[in-house]
Amino acid sequence: MGPGIITEPSHLVNPLATVAQLETSASQVDGVPRELEDSVRYETARLNQAAGILLRLPQEIIAQSIVLLQRFWTGPSGGSMLKHDSKDVAAASLYLAAKPSGHSLTPRQFHTVFAFLDSLNGNYTEVASGKSPFTPTWSLSEGDLEVQRERLYTNEALILRTVGFQTHVALPYSLCINYMQTLDAFSGPDGSALAKQAFAHLNSALLSPQRLYLTHQPCALATASIYLAAREIGVSLPDVEWWEVFDVDREELGFLVVALRSMEGFAADQQQIWGSGRVSMTVSELRVAITNAHGSMTGE
Repeated sequence: MGPGIITEPSHLVNPLATVAQLETSASQVDGVPRELEDSVRYETARLNQAAGILLRLPQEIIAQSIVLLQRFWTGPSGGSMLKHDSKDVAAASLYLAAKPSGHSLTPRQFHTVFAFLDSLNGNYTEVASGKSPFTPTWSLSEGDLEVQRERLYTNEALILRTVGFQTHVALPYSLCINYMQTLDAFSGPDGSALAKQAFAHLNSALLSPQRLYLTHQPCALATASIYLAAREIGVSLPDVEWWEVFDVDREELGFLVVALRSMEGFAADQQQIWGSGRVSMTVSELRVAITNAHGSMTGE
């Protein structure tokens, strides 16, 4: 690339994680079991989703924050869950994604929402359904607010350094709508239902332990979500290999469809593992969980 040439971030393509980055993370190097790491990834993504809903942020900003969080935890040179509190890093990723968006949030609004969610111990069901007990009277003291503000700025800088300041995230939502229009999927009576179901799959993919947003481009995610949603709802799509038009081959499509379908089972497994308990969201909690897991394996 010649000097003085500035390239704009692509709205269609993301930098993808390498095999080496996916195989080993800094958390695993420090001793976090992969299963426990998956649980923390899942829980921090749920935390940001719930916080974004309470803060009335667009889904695109919430999704961007979760992808940034995944980038931060990925690879041996990424962040370690045994060095940085997961809940604080999650909050910083949402703040970082919302900061340039034009959605003005005061520090008090932001920190109050995260403190409230922390008090729920992972029970975000009512938040997702829009029936959250959160009220403006739930607030932080000035001292707590100052502590949280300092943590936020520290973790924001940490994320930026760790991801190499690559904060742009290309998302599949607009592509999904464009592809459905190209397929003439909105002409039938189930067009809106198809879009809703496809978007639900794109949102659940953000929580996937396979980190689908780091391993596949937006065009593939959009295509797979449409394909699976159409089969679930019973919408007929062209009787040809239409996905190839969107630069997705059969093998990649098949992998993503299986991955999307597995999310329901993964979420159920997480619920069974943790029950009404709290997923380890701080360094101290994680150390206790690792010690307890080791003791169970050795019979101590």
